[in-house]
Amino acid sequence: MVDDSKSVSKHRFPRVKDKTLKSGPGLSQAQQIIYDFLLDIVKVWPSEEVIEEFRHLFIHHTDSVSSQTIPALYQILSSDNEIEFRHTLKRCCYILVNNWELAREFEAIQGLVDLFNDPLLQRQTVSPSLRRLRRWLANFVSSQDFQDLQLFAARFAEDRTVNRPGEWANRYTSYLLVPQYANEDNPLEQREAARMLSRRLKDRFKLDLALYTAHAQDSGPQAKTIRNPTVLGDSALRLIKAIVAKRGEFSYRNLARLFLEQTKDDSYINFKASLPNYLLYTVRGNAISEQIQNSLGEKLENLYPEHNQQVLDTSLILRTCNRMIDCLMTEDKSLPSPLFTLILSQGNSITLAIILLKLILISRGSHLYLEVRIADLIRYYEKFPHDQCHWVISFLEVFQVTFAICADNIEYSLVKVGATDSGITPTAVNADDLAAFRIFSRMINPSRPEADAEISQSTEI
Repeated sequence: MVDDSKSVSKHRFPRVKDKTLKSGPGLSQAQQIIYDFLLDIVKVWPSEEVIEEFRHLFIHHTDSVSSQTIPALYQILSSDNEIEFRHTLKRCCYILVNNWELAREFEAIQGLVDLFNDPLLQRQTVSPSLRRLRRWLANFVSSQDFQDLQLFAARFAEDRTVNRPGEWANRYTSYLLVPQYANEDNPLEQREAARMLSRRLKDRFKLDLALYTAHAQDSGPQAKTIRNPTVLGDSALRLIKAIVAKRGEFSYRNLARLFLEQTKDDSYINFKASLPNYLLYTVRGNAISEQIQNSLGEKLENLYPEHNQQVLDTSLILRTCNRMIDCLMTEDKSLPSPLFTLILSQGNSITLAIILLKLILISRGSHLYLEVRIADLIRYYEKFPHDQCHWVISFLEVFQVTFAICADNIEYSLVKVGATDSGITPTAVNADDLAAFRIFSRMINPSRPEADAEISQSTEI
């Protein structure tokens, strides 16, 4: 097909062996031809050459190295099925993104995203197929699918001044990626790329936080070169100390283990009655705790009444914890819940983060569900400027720190300055004493196989 726009010079690169194309390929065969071609070249060509070939195929729609890809894309356009075209385009993008992620060619991902800004897409044409292609590409660029793709390039904008609506949300790309790999309707390549990048960003945050806590307490010149990965300033150290101090017999993990043991083989109605007491056990001194207990108690009382006399099982725990997350975060997967707004408007970010942590500790399968709800709220608030979202950003930072400290692969500990004993007495540490302690961290388990198992849990339960 020839565009009525200015001709583009022929791409000069060694030809890739074409897959056999029978006359009149079906839609699925045409799609597979394009997928196979991109898989072939992304593994052996320089990324800039792959980007150019993608431009020739999808943007200019002419002069591909392969003799099969242009006819295959023409077949897809001729089907007049925008949904299938969108699926094809998304999968092609994520075939490239996935391979570049593995090769750590992150700039290439930005180059791919930039292709969709080509002014040629706005040019008028007399070709019906090209008009359809450009209309569908324009629809893609204005869709959530394109915003999802942009997340893979968001890391390059992370350190920019974030005063315009939406820019501050770049800090939380690891959470915004979660709905992509949780959605089973997305192409496998997209889900895998999102999962890998999200994991990498979370691991980097945990490592940066551990390095910061290790050196920020020093007075030497090296301390000044270590970047604080949070936006909490010096209060990040106080927060970490306060969380780490809650150890020993009454640690969050031990409380979760004890609660599950006590409610084992109990009826569902008794479990619902006990749950608010467990969730608020460590925050009862907070003035808002009674309001939280009343809200959760009312929600639980009317939750799944048909199962009240049933013996508790893991499925009921999972569903109940997910409903508590809804109540605490967003009940319609879009707007913040009244309880979320109430808690944060009164400056109780730590209280909310701890309650959410305690839910996850009794229902590991709810972790993915929680992160999808976090992404929902970021999407809601990102349309507001940074200076109107301080309290939400504060919660997101506290949430990140809390879950990083309680991760399975880094262990934090407090040691009293000048103490002869290498350990501390957990119950002897209070907020007034924390300044006398230093934080230490060490890697204890670099891999978390159970994290992959969490992905298999449905986020719609």
